[in-house]
Amino acid sequence: MKFAFIIDPIHRLDPGHDTSVALMEAAQACGHEVWITQAEWLGVEMGRAMARMQPVTLTPVTLGDNRWLAERDWYSLGEMVYQPLETMDLVMMRTDPPVTIPYLYTTYVLDYVDPTKTLVMNSPQGLRAANEKMYALQFTRAIPETIVSRDKAVIAKTVKRWGRAVLKPLGGKAGEGILFLEQGDRNFNSMIEISTQQGREPVMIQTYLPAAKDGDKRIILLDGDPIGAVNRIPTGNEFRGNMAVGGRVAQVEITDRDREICDQLAPTLRRDGLMFVGIDIIGGYLTEVNVTSPTGIREIDRLDNLNLGKQVVEWIEQKRTA
Repeated sequence: MKFAFIIDPIHRLDPGHDTSVALMEAAQACGHEVWITQAEWLGVEMGRAMARMQPVTLTPVTLGDNRWLAERDWYSLGEMVYQPLETMDLVMMRTDPPVTIPYLYTTYVLDYVDPTKTLVMNSPQGLRAANEKMYALQFTRAIPETIVSRDKAVIAKTVKRWGRAVLKPLGGKAGEGILFLEQGDRNFNSMIEISTQQGREPVMIQTYLPAAKDGDKRIILLDGDPIGAVNRIPTGNEFRGNMAVGGRVAQVEITDRDREICDQLAPTLRRDGLMFVGIDIIGGYLTEVNVTSPTGIREIDRLDNLNLGKQVVEWIEQKRTA
């Protein structure tokens, strides 16, 4: 089969961390052709989605000293080819957030891939529907107390009631812009004004979960089913556990409560064509549903001696031959 990955420029990827690279390596190891393209190389001609694509050959990472080791020249690129995306068996959208207007335009281009010829994951319609913060709000039995507002008075009243809260920009990623709010903080008004762009943009406010100090669990879901998990634990004075801000990773179990949350999400994820998803759970509460380019495979594979990329590729093979 031919697998195409829409990624950020490949030279910027970290082969020892990025899930995109893990998935590409797995596809190659299973004997498939691996191609890469970028969002800005996509377009539509004669009703078909087109792209400039390059075949890529990867030198897989190896495990040493409890970390993934990559060769200096870990990939080589073939000749650029301009062709319909439907010549691929799979197109996987793995461009990192934020979800900007150009990102949305890319999903519109992907609407013109013939679904009878090519599997697009995640679904472009699903990507548009699933803001990674707002999407979780529909699962009311899984989330902590949460509001979305741009109104400073509403936010202040909520924080006063809760005592402590966490503010999240709706379009953020990797913990960027997340703030800890506490009643009586002299910087409170300024933080709200900056985060809401002077009341022009709504933000998410969630009650602070004390269990956050013990970690923020990332669970990878494939077609609604949990296949692996990793705990991201804050370090130093940082209250965020995201790996991008220095959180350390640790092995963790998928609990009965975690599976209950996954069961709540699964029908909706399948309905929306969100097949490869990462959810975040703190203290038994769902806090985010990550659909654009969820990460964590490298860390889970290393800690649990798994090969989640291979599981994903085998699922795609079954999907395409069913």
